[in-house]
Amino acid sequence: MKEPQEVFDAYLAEKNLKATPQRRLILDTILKQKDHLSSEELYAKVKARDSSIGQATVYRTLKLLVDADIVEPLDFADGVTRYEPSYGEEHHDHLICTVCGKNIEILDPTIEKRQEQIAKEQGFKLSSHKMYLYGICNDCRKGK
Repeated sequence: MKEPQEVFDAYLAEKNLKATPQRRLILDTILKQKDHLSSEELYAKVKARDSSIGQATVYRTLKLLVDADIVEPLDFADGVTRYEPSYGEEHHDHLICTVCGKNIEILDPTIEKRQEQIAKEQGFKLSSHKMYLYGICNDCRKGK
């Protein structure tokens, strides 16, 4: 399997775009994150590493990273799109607290298999999928 940087460089070349140091820094920054970042949070982290990089560069590069299937957008139903690395990562779903925003990544082979069965029963060949389960976490239910 190729490294994310190689995949991104190939994608940029295919689109006749340059693999600039700014784009590489943005990719490196998002790959090092453990959290799901909004574009604004990513911009703040990138800006801390190189103050010359503008917000528009971060937004454009983020779109390129999504289009290259290196990162994926996430919708936690709070009006903010977040991003996480997806290239080379195992597929997972998310439990999201609608009160505090806490999210838990879940990987359940039974759920994955059932989703594939449902698609097959309906005559679909899955190309991708996302599943978000919304509710209230234990801490919020206890009033913490």
